[in-house]
Amino acid sequence: MKKLFIVILSIGAFLQSCTQQKKEIAQDKNTTTQTMKSIYDFKVESIDGQEINFADFKGKKILIVNTASECGFTKQYADLQKVSQDYADKVVVIGFPANNFGGQEPGNNTDIGAFCEKNFGVTFPLAAKVSVKGDDTAPIFKFLTDKDLNGVKNTTIMWNFTKFVVDENGKLVDSFISTTKPTDNAITKYFN
Repeated sequence: MKKLFIVILSIGAFLQSCTQQKKEIAQDKNTTTQTMKSIYDFKVESIDGQEINFADFKGKKILIVNTASECGFTKQYADLQKVSQDYADKVVVIGFPANNFGGQEPGNNTDIGAFCEKNFGVTFPLAAKVSVKGDDTAPIFKFLTDKDLNGVKNTTIMWNFTKFVVDENGKLVDSFISTTKPTDNAITKYFN
């Protein structure tokens, strides 16, 4: 009888523990959902020292790209400008110069802005130079690359010109590696 009583108490304690764990999991999910951001929560410095407020782009899709001036993919600036012009009523392109890969963005903001305008006629917004990986990753890129923050997927930025498509509601849709051109149908299908 004493053994049966101990077994019943053990089962009761186990069930109570399971119930508590379910409550904690539910609370964690609620906390994650409440703390998950949208792209509209971000403001960044522009290349000319102004502010880019992503809330200003509500209702439009956003193509975010980490860029570099001395990269084999630098010619994609022309494709980014084309997307910016061809889909101007639906899409905002924003370039984020970064020097994380091969030292291919050594210039300062003034140099980068002048380079982009002179060589590619860039008129879309450029952010101030940031880091897109490592301990000093810019918060917006933490959001874009971490599924726990963006709710969609983890992305490892392997090189310059990684692209992120955000929908008109501020939610990440997908990301694309450097070799996918901005004008590729894999990306532009989201803009139609």
